[in-house]
Amino acid sequence: MEEKEIISKIKENLPSGAAITDYCFEGANIVLYTKNKKLIGEEGKEVVKKIVDTIKKRVEIRMDPSLLLDKEKAKEIIEQLIPEEAGLNDIWFDEKRSIVIIEALKPGVVIGKEGEIVKQIRQKTLWIPQVKRAPPIKSPVIKGVRETLFKYSEYRRKFLNQIGKKIYSNWERDSKYWIRISCLGGFREVGRSTILLQTPESNVLLDCGVNVASGENMSPYFNVPEFNLDELDAVIVSHAHLDHCGLVPYLYKCGYRGPVYFTEPTRDIITLILLDFIEVSEKNIGKFLFSSKDIREMIKHSITLNYGEVTDISPDVRLTFLNAGHTIGSSLCHLNVGNGYHNLLYTGDFKFARSRLLEAADFEFQRLETLIIESTYGGRNDIQPPRSECEKFLIKIVNDTVSRGGKVIIPVLAIGRGQDIMVVLEEAMRKKLIGDIPIYVDGMVADITALHTAYPEFLSRTMRKLIFELDINPFLHERFYRVGSSEERRKVVESNEPCVIITTSGMMTGGPVLEYFRELAGDKRNSLVFVSYQAEGSLGRKIQSGEREIKMESNGKMVEVKVNLEVYSIEGFSGHSDRNQLINYVQMLTPKPKKIIINHGESSKSLDLASTLHKMFKVETLCPRNLDAVRIK
Repeated sequence: MEEKEIISKIKENLPSGAAITDYCFEGANIVLYTKNKKLIGEEGKEVVKKIVDTIKKRVEIRMDPSLLLDKEKAKEIIEQLIPEEAGLNDIWFDEKRSIVIIEALKPGVVIGKEGEIVKQIRQKTLWIPQVKRAPPIKSPVIKGVRETLFKYSEYRRKFLNQIGKKIYSNWERDSKYWIRISCLGGFREVGRSTILLQTPESNVLLDCGVNVASGENMSPYFNVPEFNLDELDAVIVSHAHLDHCGLVPYLYKCGYRGPVYFTEPTRDIITLILLDFIEVSEKNIGKFLFSSKDIREMIKHSITLNYGEVTDISPDVRLTFLNAGHTIGSSLCHLNVGNGYHNLLYTGDFKFARSRLLEAADFEFQRLETLIIESTYGGRNDIQPPRSECEKFLIKIVNDTVSRGGKVIIPVLAIGRGQDIMVVLEEAMRKKLIGDIPIYVDGMVADITALHTAYPEFLSRTMRKLIFELDINPFLHERFYRVGSSEERRKVVESNEPCVIITTSGMMTGGPVLEYFRELAGDKRNSLVFVSYQAEGSLGRKIQSGEREIKMESNGKMVEVKVNLEVYSIEGFSGHSDRNQLINYVQMLTPKPKKIIINHGESSKSLDLASTLHKMFKVETLCPRNLDAVRIK
């Protein structure tokens, strides 16, 4: 349905005296601005329902900005209506879109029973309230992202309207319709995941990552003839790891001004890790590919979706995000292409097993013909031990180390793994499985944890029950202490008290873990516990492999560090599916795909998984290389 037809059908379903002053698009959504105050109440709900039943699109009615209550008066009313126990944090007015954002520690209290409080806000101020959760742990990143969105409110209204006009442009599928993907990165390798999906009508990029472990092959293959930045309609980001999102701002540096789609947690975490990526890269190599200005452009052009929310992103491509179980906000990307012509699922990185933090990846869909699946642990020997055994082993290591007066260093990935370990240790303390010891959280782990507290609705059922029903937030345990400077690290190291230190980086390639290791490695009472994969050439791999004399930098000089502490490796905390989980996922998928494409894995693992899936399920499997183009249909 094109724009003119949509507006015409909306007008047909409006009551007399609707006083609509503007018909706007916000991406695929349609917003009507009115001067009729009755239409933002119950009467308006009936009008919206009638319109939605006709055009099958999301529709919202808002008050014309000229009639909105003065911001200061509206703020006073809002503050009076919201109970003190809601923990009101901030109020933001997006006057160009007639929206007021209310940020509070307890959004449910702001909304009120059966939405009564937000109804009153809407009636008394005429502003449309949107309630956001304030992170219990303050986050400069969330504040910065939300400030950017409001600072460019007028720009975003025009931008979103343009996207909508493009989505609803005239298009009809003919007999020459086709779909193909181009493999620009992440095929028969891990890193720089980037896929270009093309139809006669659309060009959509699935992820845009960087290979942080390779200087020569760092970037995707943007120099192929089929990739034209000026023709790109949309970018979809599955989750916030650099090998999937690390070069998105570079697209904006090069002139892209289209939308980027992700979940809210993914947007915020990406912002944080990309700012850190710039800082670290500039220290090591000088000027980098993009700057914080380009990250700001990415935020300006961002569109966030919740799980299960269906939206058109181009005239012939419809996107739905579903839980991937990999990191908070990580998404399976389901694409309905050509108005039902073909349905494709891109898993990105996913975990088909419940963890303490997240539910297992979704596996039921209305339609599915092609599956693009990761193969990081697709080799026949990639079998992870049971999660329960890994947790018991970790608790034993902590208890053994504490009993001899030592300290436990746990290098972690900042996103997901760090929070997973925190939750395991918090429960162990709550159930008296370990003693009441301090647990120090250092590096980006602390910042990412703050973002987890802002989006508990994306966490597992168990975590949501703890937070919402039992009022227990594991991340806020009184024995977690944030460390933020070398001086604070020195105090932790010099303290005689046994403790646990959770810090970055997971492979010991940089970050605060190096300071702790340098000072604590010589004491046999201490322990070093690897809970992440250690890449070839990393310091973590060297220690894991048995090296006991390590050369490290200290105050500008190289020193030799003797490794006398206990070294352990625990493999079962991975956020990726192992081989059995990958096979089980394909087995459980509903409906069964007719074609499976393998990506995101070392060549041998990708080929092995492709062969196994073909033999087991009698389905066409492909294991393309980078630069290959695959005709989907």
